[in-house]
Amino acid sequence: MVTIERLLKEGTEIIRQREYNNPFLDVQLILCYLLQKDKVYLYLHKKDEVGDETAERFYVMAEKRNEGYPLQYMINSQEFMGLDFYVREGVLVPRPDTETLVENIIEIVNKSPLKNETISILDIGTGSGAIAVSLGYYLKNSEVTAMDIDDTALETTGINIRKHGLQNVTTLKGDIFNYDFADKKFNIVVSNPPYIERDIIGDLPVEVSVYEPRLALDGGADGLDYYRRIVRVFEKIHREPAMLSVEIGYDQRTAVTEIFNAVNIFKTIECENDLGGKDRVVTGFL
Repeated sequence: MVTIERLLKEGTEIIRQREYNNPFLDVQLILCYLLQKDKVYLYLHKKDEVGDETAERFYVMAEKRNEGYPLQYMINSQEFMGLDFYVREGVLVPRPDTETLVENIIEIVNKSPLKNETISILDIGTGSGAIAVSLGYYLKNSEVTAMDIDDTALETTGINIRKHGLQNVTTLKGDIFNYDFADKKFNIVVSNPPYIERDIIGDLPVEVSVYEPRLALDGGADGLDYYRRIVRVFEKIHREPAMLSVEIGYDQRTAVTEIFNAVNIFKTIECENDLGGKDRVVTGFL
C-alpha cells in the first residue's frame, strides 16, 4: 500500500518534462481519474493509502504518459467551452484554440436576426463533436448536423450528444465532398479541417504526430487542400443568411482569405484571433 502523496511524487519522477506537458498536473489528473475524486481531495487526503491494484494501474498509466500517449485518451476526458467531453483514441483532442471558432459563431448569431430564428448548422469533420455539441448547447435555437466519414468519430460524438442531453444535434456519416444533401441547406457551415502541411506533421509533439489521427491533421502539401474544397461545397449547400467559418493555422490567414475571395460569393470576409493573438478563424458572410 502506498499513499497518495507518494504516488504523486513517484509519478512526477516517471513523467519527464517536455515542451507541451506538465508532469505534476498529469499525475494529479491520472490519480483523480482512478480514484474518481477531484484535486482538492488529493491535497486533503495525501496521507491516505491507495490499494495495490489502483497503484499498479497508476504506474502503468504514468509510464504510458511518459511515452507521449495523450492524457485525454487515458482519462477519456477533455474540457471545451466549459463542457466536459468524452474523448478516445481515434479522434482529435479538442484544443482551446478551437474555442475561438465556436465563441465567434455564438457571438455573431446572438447579434443578428438569426437569434430569433431556427438556424441550421453543419459541422464538417466533427471528430469528438466538440464544435457541434457546443453550438447546440449554447444556441438553443439551432439544429446542428455533425458530419464525419469516420465511425469512431461519430460514435464519440453520439456519446457527447447524450452526455449533454441535446435533442438538437444529430450525427451524419458521409464524405462531404461526395454527399448529396438534396434539398437540405444550412445557414452556418463550420469546420476545423486538417490544415497541417504534410511534410511537417512528423515535427509536431509526439502526442500529436504519433497518437492523434493523421486524417484529422494532414492538409496536403501546403495545408490548404480542404479549404479549397470546402468553399466549393458551401456554394451548393448554403441558404441565406449564410456564413462559412473555419479554423486556420496561425500563418494561413492570407492564403485562406484568398481562397474565400476566389469563389466570388462572399460579401465580407473576417478573421478572428485566438487568446494568444494569433490568426485562428476565417469567416465568410453572404
